[in-house]
Order: sequence, then C-alpha cells, then structure tokens
Amino acid sequence: MARSETVKHLLSYDDTYPCPVCRFGQLSNITLTEAFGCNTCRHIFITSSRQNQLKIADREPAMTWRWNGQTWRGEHIGDLELSWVYWLAALALISFPPGLVGLTALIFPSPGGGMALFPIIWTGITFAAHLSIVLWLLTEAYQFPVWVYLKARWQRLFQLG
Repeated sequence: MARSETVKHLLSYDDTYPCPVCRFGQLSNITLTEAFGCNTCRHIFITSSRQNQLKIADREPAMTWRWNGQTWRGEHIGDLELSWVYWLAALALISFPPGLVGLTALIFPSPGGGMALFPIIWTGITFAAHLSIVLWLLTEAYQFPVWVYLKARWQRLFQLG
C-alpha cells in the first residue's frame, strides 16, 4: 500500500502540473530535456524526481517546491526558521526610524504655513518604507514571487478581456 501511494505522488515528465509561480499556467515537459516549462510565465524548472522537488532555474536563490500529489508545497530557503529574534528585529526596523522622525518633529516643531504637515507626512513615508522592506524580506523568506504572480494576473486579465 505504501508503495502505490509513493508511486502516485512521483513527478512524471508525461504529466502536466499547475505552475507554482504564477498559479495560472501549466507545467509540461520541455522536449529533449529533463525540465519543465510554464506556458504562462515562461519559467523553466528543473526536477529532482527522487525527492519529488521542483526548482526554478532562473532565480537565485532558487525557489523550491515539493509535489504532494495534488498541490505544490513551498520549501523555505535553506533551513530558515523565523524565531522571535527576527520578529523583534523586524519590529524595531519598522518602529524605531519613524519614531525618531516623529519625536524630532515633536521636539522641533516646524513653522506654520505650508510646511506644518511635512513632519507628519515624512514620518508616514518613513514608516511605509521600512514596512515595505520587512514585507519584502518575508516574501523572499517564504518564497512567494509577488511580481511574477501579479504579472501573470495582468496577462490573464488581458487574455480574457
């Protein structure tokens, strides 16, 4: 019984699979190679059939997925564990710089007129910039390709319309 279950989950070059990157296209074998290609996002994937893994070939560090028989399961980069130290550092990166800018705006108020809102706006910009850095690092750590996904959605929208 265990043998038939493992055979069922093995990757085969004769089958097609959903693309783990764009989530719209289909992966199929590229002729005369031991690789898969997506018909939507045009990425090339190499496989490790012994481990049932798929790696994207045109990205460094390479993103990796494992086929469970129905869907792709993302593998983290290396043995990455996001412990409380990382979360504390992310919180400090998000809150400390905007806090300094806001505190400076309170200690040294701007003169009235058109510049009165500038410190508040600058504090908001600082917060948004540092939050985007942390979110970008999280998407890299959990291997969610945001730009490729949005590009595929955009292409799909124009194909349907």
